[in-house]
Amino acid sequence: MEPSSPRTGLTRREALKRAAAFTILPAGLARGYAANEKLNIGVIGLAGMGRVDAKTFTDLGENIAALCDVDSNVLDKRGSEYPNARKYTDFRKMIEKEKLDGVVVATPDHNHAYISVYAMKHGLHVYCQKPLCKSVHEARVMARVAAETKAITQMGTQSSAEPRVLRTAELMQSGALGEITEIHMTTDRPIWPQGHDRVKGEDPVPATLDWDLFLGTAPARRYQAAWPEGHAVYSPERKRQFAAKGTMYHPFVWRGWLEFGSGALGDIAPHSMNVIFLALDLGAPSAVEVVETSGMKAEMYPDWSILRFDYAARGVHPKLSIYWYDGNQPLPERMQMPRPANATGEPLRGGGGGMVWIGSKGSYPAGRGPFAGTNAQPPEPAPQREWGREEVHKDWATAIKAGKQAPCHFGYAGPFTEAYQLGNIALRMGHKIEWDPLAFRITNCREANQYLTREYRKGWELPA
Repeated sequence: MEPSSPRTGLTRREALKRAAAFTILPAGLARGYAANEKLNIGVIGLAGMGRVDAKTFTDLGENIAALCDVDSNVLDKRGSEYPNARKYTDFRKMIEKEKLDGVVVATPDHNHAYISVYAMKHGLHVYCQKPLCKSVHEARVMARVAAETKAITQMGTQSSAEPRVLRTAELMQSGALGEITEIHMTTDRPIWPQGHDRVKGEDPVPATLDWDLFLGTAPARRYQAAWPEGHAVYSPERKRQFAAKGTMYHPFVWRGWLEFGSGALGDIAPHSMNVIFLALDLGAPSAVEVVETSGMKAEMYPDWSILRFDYAARGVHPKLSIYWYDGNQPLPERMQMPRPANATGEPLRGGGGGMVWIGSKGSYPAGRGPFAGTNAQPPEPAPQREWGREEVHKDWATAIKAGKQAPCHFGYAGPFTEAYQLGNIALRMGHKIEWDPLAFRITNCREANQYLTREYRKGWELPA
């Protein structure tokens, strides 16, 4: 039986469902919406997913009222697509001047928490792209501020409403595989440069880029436009990294830098690990082990890594280990570990995406094929899933108008983010870390605790 909270008597799953169903919004956030009334949305960060978010909300019938980007070229291009939207370079001015219902935060990872907290404290609902934030501390602050302000929030991971993911969660919860003891998952990330040292030199900041606002919470550093010709990022063996066209930071390849991004884990774990958290109702791991890695650089995440997230026994549920494999090429022979085979008998390989669940009664390659090693029949799909599981943008917009919480709200996404960001701390240390979530402390390595929080540039400190 799942243990309950000593303060509420509710299990974590019950508490999340109750929060989603019965949230009462304060004045300023809770208001009635007329039939077919459009939300006024501001979009912050327009070069990548922000562009997709803006189009999706428009297709849903909502109003893109304001646009914000630190690059005037990007801002003007998006502005031509939304001629009625006011344009801003500084998100703070946009939030203070515009009458908005909510904002989309689609900037680089390092500014997610600051902008989201700023918006929530100004009475706005928030849709924040994944990963939710850069640190364990930020994940907790965002969840707390969302609860205090009663903002309707959503982390932008499509897997929260993807039918295949929801179906897999149902299958795992059915008990057809027995107790889940291992999960193995691979990804082809990073598809941008990682595992390098920063090169010398400095380039003039383009007149179209507000570098100070791009840095935001991050420490000041010199601007560099591109990797020098002949650098390893251009080698034929790094075809996926070459797709970044050699740019150093802006607009896409910031993901590999410690100060700006969250590496392969931050990019894909919010998508691929979400099904595990949904199915098994997990919180933070008890430990994260670095099995093998190409090694961290002073300012970049590694080129590839293998991690193991360990979960202690939970009530009647046994210990669980989640193995994570990332890398921009198929795993070389020296990295091979004993791994489960999928339903066709083929080994699970790196360089792509895939997941295998191992249970006491059999195994299952998520999203395809029959149960392997068991005669159990999968259950019939649930006739009606929990409220708000259609499409992540629609779920958020519908939740605002209904005065209910969205499925991947910060109260759920915060603890989820805490889990995979602990993986990045383990990578920085290069060895196993053991985590005490109640004490907010890594217990086996005092030095590692410095990475639970971030050091912010003066004037950009996150509220406690």
